[in-house]
Amino acid sequence: MFALPVTGCNSGDDWSRPHPEPTAVGTPGPGFVDPANPPAPEATATPQPGSWTGVHPSDGYRVVLLTAGDDRPTKTLVKAVEDWAKDEHVDLRTVTAAHSADLIPSITRALDLHPDLVVSAGNDLIDPLATVTPNHLSQQFLVVGAELAEPTSNVTAVDWSGASFRGEGLGMSSTYDPASFTSSRCAAAIHAGAAAVLTGVTGIVLWLNEY
Repeated sequence: MFALPVTGCNSGDDWSRPHPEPTAVGTPGPGFVDPANPPAPEATATPQPGSWTGVHPSDGYRVVLLTAGDDRPTKTLVKAVEDWAKDEHVDLRTVTAAHSADLIPSITRALDLHPDLVVSAGNDLIDPLATVTPNHLSQQFLVVGAELAEPTSNVTAVDWSGASFRGEGLGMSSTYDPASFTSSRCAAAIHAGAAAVLTGVTGIVLWLNEY
């Protein structure tokens, strides 16, 4: 299954056409990350709640939502990304992995669209992303509600207590809790993660303490 629903003011744009480099509109508030001492690669940063709300993508931001699974946490994440895209007038397309053998092919389909950002939702994608992302360093990835154990500079993640899956057989910094995937927390995750990518704070984990 390969779905490409589109939302946002630029729906219908041909992504093969020339596209301006995306930029951040606005700046993070105090407590997002320290610009004088940015987090090191693979570090975990804990931004102040709401410190990311002043950052928005520029017009025409192209995002692929890469998703796998029909569990409630994944559905909540997908809805949060779709709502964020609508609110921010993002050109969003969705690639869905239909089954386990389709996980890596689904990532390839997302890459073939050449988006500004690939947003991943669903624990089943973590191990395939760990395999693929180091080979595509020019493509930015954002993982919401999970993380890669050893992310490269192009992979940013947003986690919280109850949502720190790192791959099969690997330890987690907190016990997985499906109930922690609330609508407000997932909404905060996509907003915070996008703000980090847009402002060049990549290759780290953002840890949300509230929401």
